[in-house]
Amino acid sequence: MTFPPVEFSPPEPERVVLENGMVVYLLEDHELPLVSVTVTMRTGSWLDPSDKIGLASMTGAVMRTGGGGGLSAEQVDAELEQFAGDVSIGIGRQSGSASLDVLSKDVSRGVEILAGLLRRPAFDPARVELAKLQAIEGIRRRQDHPGSIVGREFAKVLYGADHPSARESSLDSITRMTREDLVTFHRNTIHPNGMILGVTGDFKKNEMAALLRKAFGDWEKGTVPELRIADVPEGELSGPAVRFVSKETSQTHLRVGHLSIKENDPDYVALAIANDILGGSSFRSRLFNDVRTKRGLAYSVGSRLNTGTHDQGVWLMRAETKLTSTQEVIERFVANIERMRAEPVTDTELAEAKEAYVNSFVFSFASPSAIVSRLVELEYDGLPKDFLRQLRARVVSLTKEEVQAAAKRHLRPDRLKIVAVGSGEVLPKALATFGEVKEIKLSPEG
Repeated sequence: MTFPPVEFSPPEPERVVLENGMVVYLLEDHELPLVSVTVTMRTGSWLDPSDKIGLASMTGAVMRTGGGGGLSAEQVDAELEQFAGDVSIGIGRQSGSASLDVLSKDVSRGVEILAGLLRRPAFDPARVELAKLQAIEGIRRRQDHPGSIVGREFAKVLYGADHPSARESSLDSITRMTREDLVTFHRNTIHPNGMILGVTGDFKKNEMAALLRKAFGDWEKGTVPELRIADVPEGELSGPAVRFVSKETSQTHLRVGHLSIKENDPDYVALAIANDILGGSSFRSRLFNDVRTKRGLAYSVGSRLNTGTHDQGVWLMRAETKLTSTQEVIERFVANIERMRAEPVTDTELAEAKEAYVNSFVFSFASPSAIVSRLVELEYDGLPKDFLRQLRARVVSLTKEEVQAAAKRHLRPDRLKIVAVGSGEVLPKALATFGEVKEIKLSPEG
């Protein structure tokens, strides 16, 4: 059966800029008596001091749990519970985020509470200490799960352990943090002119704009930090690396790949389709059919292209396989890369990958909140608001030759970084075929 391409014209949110520089997207949706507010903040763990890694994350956590806006932590929780409101706040690597979900009849009070937590967090000392204890416990459990270990250590091999995209908190960095560190981080990095709000739900635009001006309008502008993450030097990108972590497991957890392009690179679309055909599409991908279906070497296998606009992307292949088949799985990975580089994909593969991408486009606009979230994300990343439509059009016109050319340029067997977690007795021999093998020693304290 054949069907015409899915066409969809999403509603257009209204964009408002408050006098203090805060950007607001408003999109009414009166289907249910609910309002959702999301906040994206120009802050992140890229700003963590080198001796206090984890400070941004800690600040975001205690902004929510430590009270604010003249309310204690207990009062905030009690009020939200009374009218079934939900507020979350967190700070990740490249941005901070907050959200409010509330019944439309309670939106005024909900926005007041959210604004109080964002503008004037109390950082209750007891909640700071509790957050530190929770972070320390998380660090102590960090080595429990092989899948988490391989992901973290792979990032360190790619970027370097001290790079903002790979560095980790430690017992020392958490222990030396003080309440004043959190207060200072908030004061220096969180400003209204570094925020983008998205509001969807059962409200009237003029009334919501007035409510937001009342809650945030007198918040003075500040110096917003510039999101700039340094690239890994070219000399460190070029060479392969083979690493293993010794852990007694029943199988090997594998990551194989290298740093890649950013989302605004001209080759992004062609490489994304190449990755989809290679291993990103699960049941119809080459890796799935070769490594799992044909050879039975792994239950879970695939590839990913993770990209953004602020730091280098990552392209990787992953698998969990028997210890004895580790070498063969990596050999199949390399063979499939070489095939992608050496010959064009088939007409059927290209058609299926393009159709999947084009038809999935509608899900980026499946709800008012999804529409607004996409626009907020694009503005935060400095991309045009029609960027997704540009990608869609580029996919439609893509050729086999362009896919192969992108694979040749950006899938590089000579730069593969290999990280495996599994038996220290088996892995050195299994990995020796692919280069000089070195062991990564994990700290017993996480």
